[in-house]
Formats: sequence, C-alpha cells, structure tokens
Amino acid sequence: MKITTLKIELFIKESQSLKDKRRVIKSLIDRIKNRYNVSIAEVGDNDSYKKSTIGLALVSNDVKFNDRQAKEILDFIYANPFVIIVKSETEIW
Repeated sequence: MKITTLKIELFIKESQSLKDKRRVIKSLIDRIKNRYNVSIAEVGDNDSYKKSTIGLALVSNDVKFNDRQAKEILDFIYANPFVIIVKSETEIW
C-alpha cells in the first residue's frame, strides 16, 4: 500500500470575508473529492479570509498512479481562477 499526502497553501484572490473564503474552499474541496475520490479537508489558516491550507491523502498500490493523480489535482487547482497556490508539499509513504 502506497500513501501520498499533499499539503497545499492557497491564496484566495477576491475574498473579502470568511464567508467568501468558505464558499470558494468548500466548492474546491467538493469538486476535488467528487472528481478524484480522495480524502481532503481544510487543515490550516481557518481564521484568515485570504489564506487557506488544505491537506489531502491518496492511497493505492502504485506510487506512479498516486504521483499522476497528485499532479492532476494540482493542475486542477492551478486552473481555478479564484485561488493561487502559494506552496505545496508532497510526502510519499
């Protein structure tokens, strides 16, 4: 069993309140969860309306599959016009 974790720090472009942030992040998390079937949650910067940190985990029997899926998820987030990826960290176990 191979586990890949990603920690992604995001900047929310046009957020003016925590409500705006929640709308953007909840939508992003739901779309990633439905499209890629991964475990994902907001794990940091909960009180900041301009920043968010999300964490996700991928589990499979193949490291190459996890790497490919992690890259697809990062590309999916890059394509989102409402957020900018500030930093991302990947760990493979």
